[in-house]
Amino acid sequence: MTATPLPALPRIRFFRITRQRQLAWWGSALACLLSVLGLVLCWLNPAIGAPLKPGLDFTGGTQIQVERACGPGACTPISALQVQERLARLDLPADERGTGAPRLESAQVQVLDQGRSLVLRLPALAPAQGAAVLADLQALVGPLQSAGTGVNTIGPTLGAQLLQSSVVSLVVSFAAIALYIAFRYDRVFAFLALICLAHDVLITCGLFAWLGLLRGVEVDSLFAVALITVAGYSVTDTVVVFDRIREQKTLLSGLAMSDQVDVAVDATLTRSLYTSFTTLLPLLGLIFFGGHSLFWFSVALATGIAVGSWSSIGLAPTLLPVFSRR
Repeated sequence: MTATPLPALPRIRFFRITRQRQLAWWGSALACLLSVLGLVLCWLNPAIGAPLKPGLDFTGGTQIQVERACGPGACTPISALQVQERLARLDLPADERGTGAPRLESAQVQVLDQGRSLVLRLPALAPAQGAAVLADLQALVGPLQSAGTGVNTIGPTLGAQLLQSSVVSLVVSFAAIALYIAFRYDRVFAFLALICLAHDVLITCGLFAWLGLLRGVEVDSLFAVALITVAGYSVTDTVVVFDRIREQKTLLSGLAMSDQVDVAVDATLTRSLYTSFTTLLPLLGLIFFGGHSLFWFSVALATGIAVGSWSSIGLAPTLLPVFSRR
């Protein structure tokens, strides 16, 4: 009786990812460990007291952004310390209700575009108090462009509501993704897709935790939107590889699962890289030319998409043979 020969392994054009799985696992583990460390240090920092440094959207307060009218030449040099010292000496008028005026010793100041733009984060101010800050600021830095002046005030109650809504939206979106994958695929595929999702979101949050510690970068409601987008992209990219593995199970049933994974990753590698690259191109445009308001939002999206592409190629497929045997 003649034994049925095993099917030949299709030609791999690029590389066998399962042979590099130890390197892939160590790289992802190191990135996750650094991310967790950054989140813990942020939480233990008395000035932050949270895994990520919350922005104005979540804590409440007033943000004033101004642009100086410098003319064709360069603006007169100005430092954040000079502005902070000036604000600390400013006596604000009482608000309409007659309550005491806040002190501005803890004001945070950012100097952007070589001194052409200033961003001030202050306690919640009444309209008259905001006008007093602008008048005092104009006396220090010179004339301001009216078109480039913006005052944004969010009360602490609204900030807490925005934080709660952002957390709920993230939890609901992740739960919906988990339910869909569990219904559409078997439990192993669903579990690995969720591991990749957590991996991508954790590393993105870890990067912003370190940025909050080292550069004072804050997260706002746009960051929550970026995390939801990253989660959707991560699952989509992972599902493409899993679909390929499932499609060829019958054709390559005589091969080991690791060989099937190698064939699937090799077949989808070009598609994954091209999709990620074309998605990153407009984000790079926003990073370099989109201005301050969209800069960190674009950085969060670009980081999540890059990490998501890596996890769909180097993490989920290499874990599949391990969990399939179990």
